[in-house]
Amino acid sequence: MIIKRIHLIFLLLNIIFIPSCNNESPTDSNRIIIGISADVESLNPLYSFNVVEGNITELLYLSLVEHRWNDDGNISTLPMLAERWEWNEDSTSITIRLREDVYWTDSMLVTADDVVFSFDAYSDPDIQSRMYGTFTDFYTENDMSIDLNKTFTVQSPFIFTIHFNKTAVPDLFSIDLPIIPKHIYENVDRKNFAASEKVLPVVTNGAFQFDRWDKNQSIILKSNPASFLYSSSSVDEIIFKVVPDYNSRLTQLKNGEIDMMEDIKPDDIDELKKIENLTIAPLHGREYEYVGWSNIDLKAFEEDKIVPHKFFGNARVRKALTYAINRDEILNEYLNGFGEVASGPVSPIFKDAVDNSLKPYEYNPAMAKAILAEEGWRDTDNDGVLEKGNEEFAFTLYIAGGNPRRSFAATLIKNNLKAVGIDVSISTLELGVFIENLYTKKMDAWIASWFVPIPVDLKTYWFSDLQSTPLNLVNYQNRKADEILLRLEGKIHPEEKNKLYKEFQKIMHEDQPVSFMYWIDNITAYNNRIKNVNVNPLGFIHHCWEWETAE
Repeated sequence: MIIKRIHLIFLLLNIIFIPSCNNESPTDSNRIIIGISADVESLNPLYSFNVVEGNITELLYLSLVEHRWNDDGNISTLPMLAERWEWNEDSTSITIRLREDVYWTDSMLVTADDVVFSFDAYSDPDIQSRMYGTFTDFYTENDMSIDLNKTFTVQSPFIFTIHFNKTAVPDLFSIDLPIIPKHIYENVDRKNFAASEKVLPVVTNGAFQFDRWDKNQSIILKSNPASFLYSSSSVDEIIFKVVPDYNSRLTQLKNGEIDMMEDIKPDDIDELKKIENLTIAPLHGREYEYVGWSNIDLKAFEEDKIVPHKFFGNARVRKALTYAINRDEILNEYLNGFGEVASGPVSPIFKDAVDNSLKPYEYNPAMAKAILAEEGWRDTDNDGVLEKGNEEFAFTLYIAGGNPRRSFAATLIKNNLKAVGIDVSISTLELGVFIENLYTKKMDAWIASWFVPIPVDLKTYWFSDLQSTPLNLVNYQNRKADEILLRLEGKIHPEEKNKLYKEFQKIMHEDQPVSFMYWIDNITAYNNRIKNVNVNPLGFIHHCWEWETAE
């Protein structure tokens, strides 16, 4: 499951939104066509590993709660399947009352049995869902599955209590997952759970219901009149249309053949702005690009030893590398300003948590050279490459193929580092190989990006114990940072939590475990006939049951 989770988080950064082969134009009826770049693998929420799959399954399967993004950079959590809830005095359990008017599309009521069954399925090691191994707040068995007897008390079909383990600090995100129908899945062989999608009916409870899936062409959802989210002004139909070629998607957007697409290249914005019926909506602060430096020696790690990397194990050297990279040039020349230089891993969208006093290191080759010299890296033989003893400062920078921005950035970084005496070779790998090498720790330096989670999650990526945090891909080691990350897991006031976030950011700013490059805007464009679109950090399709069309 660790491999799946790494694969998921990385792929979130490489997936675009998707288009189909429906001959009718969007304006023929009360429908909306969304262009996407590739077909999905699954419409089962247990296996919705990428962003598009998650967006679609959110429309089909409801969770106990829903989230709303506030302009102050915080999240409000509101009832969805749950009508209301009540925590006990020490927040070790929560009692939930379900709505009694939610039906599956085969007319069966949604009940507490569906909820308990769903949590059981998500945590089952035989099923291997996208959530497997994440239920640490619950009472669990040795195989990390939820202990149902200790965790759930069902008082009635619509009232149940969830009990959390004594060390947990649960919140409403702990219980937020799409619920599936027990009566459809209860007799499925759990070791073949994923394959059951091909033979079982698609029975859902969301604002939309499944209509048709034409492989590599389109996924068609129709509004669900039985849903409590339905209104007379709801959109009748949403079509996710698969159009693999970016330029074809863009042309269809301009011609009105699709209504909406995301991940638009900055170079195309000026032309799109000339089209009166389109709205351009950049999404800030969910993805940052970075140059990863393995902080430890990877050969020693194979022998279960933690030894600083010969180049990148020194925080001052990593800081020098950041000084040497002209991030503004990449931002301005390739992204046309649709983004901002990054100073750390906490997104500026988290207004209370981000430390705005920390400024990104400026492009300063002279400072880089001075720091490197202080750390013993000098060009003593005048061949243009720094050395320390018998070791030349030379390494390979890896990137995944098919990403022009990364190719541009890699070339610029190679030239920038050459100017301060560091010899860089660029190696481009097929995406699958790149990911494999990333999570098996076979690369010393690479360029990648992270799609940051909501709410803030830092321990997953920066805690020193590499066995418990496999997403610490750069193998960062700092005991003071670890202490802060552990304190953040405790029961603390929000103001104290934000102080700890800022303390952590100061440590990261000094340590530079990676060279934080820039926050990348995800640019969405949509037809103005769609009303009530709210592009925010939770996604541009979020709550699209509130959309309307103006004909």
